[in-house]
Amino acid sequence: MSFFKKLKEKITKQTEAVTEKFKDGLSKTRNNFSGKVNDLVARYRKVDEDFFEELEEILIQADVGFDTVMKLIEELKMEVKRRNIQDPAEVQSVISEKLVDIYNAGEEQSSSLNIQEDGLTVILFVGVNGVGKTTTIGKLGHKFKSEGKSVLLAAGDTFRAGAIEQLEVWGERVGVDVIKQAEGSDPAAVMYDAIKAAKSRNVDILICDTAGRLQNKVNLMKELEKVKRVIEREVPGAPHEVLLVLDATTGQNALIQAKTFKEVTNVSGIVLSKLDGTAKGGIVLAIRNELKIPVKYVGLGEKMDDLQEFNAEQYVYGLFADQVDNAVN
Repeated sequence: MSFFKKLKEKITKQTEAVTEKFKDGLSKTRNNFSGKVNDLVARYRKVDEDFFEELEEILIQADVGFDTVMKLIEELKMEVKRRNIQDPAEVQSVISEKLVDIYNAGEEQSSSLNIQEDGLTVILFVGVNGVGKTTTIGKLGHKFKSEGKSVLLAAGDTFRAGAIEQLEVWGERVGVDVIKQAEGSDPAAVMYDAIKAAKSRNVDILICDTAGRLQNKVNLMKELEKVKRVIEREVPGAPHEVLLVLDATTGQNALIQAKTFKEVTNVSGIVLSKLDGTAKGGIVLAIRNELKIPVKYVGLGEKMDDLQEFNAEQYVYGLFADQVDNAVN
């Protein structure tokens, strides 16, 4: 059985709605990436060094990342040789197989959030301004609330003008209270108030926003360290997740941001926003392979429920949906 058929079997065990979201959300990347791979396959009669060179270029253009592309091409060459594949059309299935392998390789890290069964779960959000951090917090709050959990938001970005109001708008939209202080207040004091409120109301999940200025890394580091100290003191073992929001449309720049934030704070997972808005969705693989941090959620559209838990098989299906469906049919 080809990998495409195995992939289709695996994803049909999940809900059709989620599969469609990945298929629709990755349409720009699929049209760009798969279209070029199809053209490549059509132009070559055999799998040779020139074929791999062109494939390498296509992968780099899709923002898969240089190191990841080199690793993938090396593994593809070995697999093609091992299976004695002559027909370029057969390579498409092997590419998709290797993309899943690369994402799942290395450290065992779950894409699920570390939600506490008993007591308060604290999720800390970090990321530069303009990446969709507040929107992501709102959508995640909506997701938890729709699952029957009680949620509270903490407006810890007291630095950016309008950040508190923006979070309040999302709070109203999803029916979740926001704990805030005046603009320019100490973010750690906001966290302290929010934790006290969350405990007194027996809230399940507290989602905390933070400032996103990277211009002065030292200030940001000190601020995040102080915020984390307050959270750890008030809720031992917290924050249970530190989620870094990256804008997928910025490509390699997102990777640079991720590296910087990894130095500044202990990031436990990535949320990749605006994945539906880019033709370079290969950045998912670059982040996973180069940083060894799991992508926990991806933004696949504007709607409230378009924030989806990341799944490597659904992602690869989104990249190769047409070929997978044709193989199955």
